[in-house]
Amino acid sequence: MKVLLIKDVKSLGKKGEVKEVKDGYGKNFLIGKGFARHATPEILAQHASDELIVAKNLEKEVKVLKQVAAMLDQAEIIITKKLGQNGHLFGSVTKEEVALALEEQYNIKIDKKHINEKNAIKTVGEHDLDFKLGHGLHATLHVDVQGE
Repeated sequence: MKVLLIKDVKSLGKKGEVKEVKDGYGKNFLIGKGFARHATPEILAQHASDELIVAKNLEKEVKVLKQVAAMLDQAEIIITKKLGQNGHLFGSVTKEEVALALEEQYNIKIDKKHINEKNAIKTVGEHDLDFKLGHGLHATLHVDVQGE
């Protein structure tokens, strides 16, 4: 019997593969537990069309992320924070503050989880922040921290 795997099965294969298995194993375990479906022509055609839709959506998402990355590479945001007596910032510039400033100044919404901040920004001056946008795309945002 041929089955289309809809989940990864450790000893058999990965999701989306068509495998030839024994009837009892296919009906009782794989199909019964929801790991596979019987590989009829209709099921295979449906799976192929679903894969095309997923590929198109992924392509659109990557295109949008590339545009966002280009905007981030060109953007420079200014953040003003209170300074102490010695010229150092009270606290540090947080990822949330950077995301909020980016939205206010350039109308770009970025989740703070995408900011890959290695060291906390605790000094006045210019800093570069790395953004992980997903699908292997990175962008660098120039941040100018000013004291008030």
